[in-house]
Amino acid sequence: MSLLALRPLLVKQRQLSLTLLRCSVSPLPSLNRRYASGRAEKQSSSSRSLAAGGDRTDVSTDVRPIGERVKENTKTASYMGVILLGVGVTGILFYVVFWELFSSNSPNNIYSEALERVKEEARVKDALGAPIKGYGEESRRGRRTHVAHTKYVKDGVEYIRMQFYIQGFRNRATVHLEKRKTDSGSYDYRYLFVQLDHNPYNPIILEDNRLQQDAMHSAPGGSTAPQPFL
Repeated sequence: MSLLALRPLLVKQRQLSLTLLRCSVSPLPSLNRRYASGRAEKQSSSSRSLAAGGDRTDVSTDVRPIGERVKENTKTASYMGVILLGVGVTGILFYVVFWELFSSNSPNNIYSEALERVKEEARVKDALGAPIKGYGEESRRGRRTHVAHTKYVKDGVEYIRMQFYIQGFRNRATVHLEKRKTDSGSYDYRYLFVQLDHNPYNPIILEDNRLQQDAMHSAPGGSTAPQPFL
């Protein structure tokens, strides 16, 4: 056969092939659209689920065992107790320091006031030799910062008794004092005297109000003479 006779057959075969190809390709866009739509719906559903989970704030994220959580809570409570105890102790220390430094009735201020009075006494200057310095009890390390004192209550009245030392360039001496708390809350001297180391039986008496105080606060006819210092 000649090529001219085969040409119509080739043209028909080509048209048939194109028709078949269009039929096989045409469903693909719709399938892609359905696939994309389903995927978008799944993503939207997942996003809504995550958003709902994020909005819930009542769900605990602590996945530790309950024993471990109880142990940690107990430890936290113990730490809080220690902190509160430290704050309480610090407050007490501040109160004690404040009272010792600023209260006129504290042992430290009673000692300072008595020392200044003794240092200004002419008889003490003559016996010991100026300048005069004062100090408390000697510790094991040789420090002289502690002033011996004691407080006691007798017949409902509070007393404070104290002893410290003074030294001049010639001699040394011991200072003895006792104060009585009045109704107003202040302290008045019952006695204040200086006992010289080189002449202990002839003290220098600066205050001796025992007879007057005992007479004012004793029952009628019940007053007694005060005891001697030494």
